[in-house]
Amino acid sequence: MKIKKIVAVIPARYKSTRFEGKPLALIMGKPMIRHVYDGVIKSKILSDVIIATEDKRIYNACRDFGANAVMTKDTHQTGTDRIIEAVSGIDADIVLNIQGDEPLVNTEIIDALVKPFNEEDGISYTSVKTPIFSYEEFINPNNVKVIVDKNNFGIYFSRSPIPYDRESASNLKDFKGVFGYKHLGFYGYTKEFLLEFGKTEMSYLEKKEMLEQLRAIENGHKIKVETVNISTIPVDIPEDIKKVENFILKSYNG
Repeated sequence: MKIKKIVAVIPARYKSTRFEGKPLALIMGKPMIRHVYDGVIKSKILSDVIIATEDKRIYNACRDFGANAVMTKDTHQTGTDRIIEAVSGIDADIVLNIQGDEPLVNTEIIDALVKPFNEEDGISYTSVKTPIFSYEEFINPNNVKVIVDKNNFGIYFSRSPIPYDRESASNLKDFKGVFGYKHLGFYGYTKEFLLEFGKTEMSYLEKKEMLEQLRAIENGHKIKVETVNISTIPVDIPEDIKKVENFILKSYNG
């Protein structure tokens, strides 16, 4: 398809169950949402970056550092629903979903999300994955794993370790190499697909794994999953803040 306008939307919810107010949590002295925004606006291929929130505190903080922030309903069940409201009335060919709790997002991820739309016809949904080299990371249910077909379309996403290695299962802890691939929670959609996807009901597997992308697969849609060489540290709980700060300090110190 011929892409004219790419809009990145960052959903930022204040009422998080495990970490209320986390978009405003300070990382190296700056609100987390500022780190996400700063990582996204470095991209040269985006037409606009929008922060979508249900909370005036987040809205005001974003406006203070110059971001294009919009208020959305406080009844949305998912970040995708919030994004749909934010983009429903604007002109866009491609919409990127950049999670508001991903302070280490960078242009490599954004480029990978957009690449398939430029290279193949019929692409409507994209995401990214990165190799897993750690046994602990592989078995951690907080890390979503993905397996793909030979053309890099997602076959399945799971919190369980997939694929199951029958030959090496007994000594998997001692394995050296790539255990599998971790799914990073960033998405690209055509606006047309996104609006239609928002109308579909939660699917059986989506409810089991609590992974929204499984709804697309269960309804027969394909997700192109590109590989990136970096991982990120999403902030789910307050303790994750220190992990992100340690990573940033190590990056500064080489």
